[in-house]
Amino acid sequence: RSYHIFYQLMTGHKPELLDALLITTNPFDYPMISQGEITVKSIDDVEEFIATDTAIDILGFTADEKMSIYKLTGSVMHHGGMKFKQKQREEQAEPDGTEVADKIAYLMGLNSADILKALCYPRVKVGNEFVTKSQTVPQVNNNVSALCKSVYEKMFLWMVIRINEMLATKQSRQFYIGVLDIAGFEIFDFNSLEQLCINFTNEKLQQFFNHHMFVLEQEEYKKEGIEWEFIDFGMDLAACIELIEKPMGIFSILEEECMFPKASDITFKNKLYDQHLGKTKAFEKPKPAKGKAEAHFALLHYAGTVDYNVTGWLEKNKDPL
Repeated sequence: RSYHIFYQLMTGHKPELLDALLITTNPFDYPMISQGEITVKSIDDVEEFIATDTAIDILGFTADEKMSIYKLTGSVMHHGGMKFKQKQREEQAEPDGTEVADKIAYLMGLNSADILKALCYPRVKVGNEFVTKSQTVPQVNNNVSALCKSVYEKMFLWMVIRINEMLATKQSRQFYIGVLDIAGFEIFDFNSLEQLCINFTNEKLQQFFNHHMFVLEQEEYKKEGIEWEFIDFGMDLAACIELIEKPMGIFSILEEECMFPKASDITFKNKLYDQHLGKTKAFEKPKPAKGKAEAHFALLHYAGTVDYNVTGWLEKNKDPL
């Protein structure tokens, strides 16, 4: 399922919130957030909701701020309900009813006609001028998803900043406790650009962790005169990190390909092979096997070898959001 907060709100534990956010207790009313799983065995949504709601108060958010957080969360839930249809005899999309857009507009303090116009006829800056673009139904649906993802992300980051302000101390600090969650590698049957970004982040975290735990820690032993045989854990992750982020690495080749009008996923894959196959130890050709999803290249990550499929990467990378 998607973020727990959506399901916590839908428990109806605070009936006044259901009314204020114009939501129901049925997750299937919200296609953007219900991905099939509705409950989680180990989680009691009412209990979790009380904990979340109380924590927001303890952290010093005002009643207005708290309500605004809930309203934005509710508006994100409604986004998936907006429907669009194709205009007769042209490819342009138009709203198929405005009921859901009205709810979103009410919760976000906007005008619903403005929202629908921006989704169906976005204005883009070309040089110094603004031009109105026509959008097909699939393009508008993508815009709706991107918009609600962006709203949620901006709200989340705002909350993190506010929480940090509330917990900050002016006193000088002698020590710190670092908490690192390193269980985030994603190795699926089919791995795309999203998995590469997630695994790249984890690779960098792991590098940071290994350096602190194994390299700096052992140097500390030496300084303190502890008799210690220096152990090389052989965990240098630089090869994989550089392959992804350095000039002429995977990301920079992807950026470059997005500049060429005739580039495709295939030309991108070919460039990767020309640049790295047989020259970079972390880059390999995937090993085909019966029943395995199609893959175009494999990376030797710290957590294991991951096969990646490059279909749609250029389009994803060009998405301004």
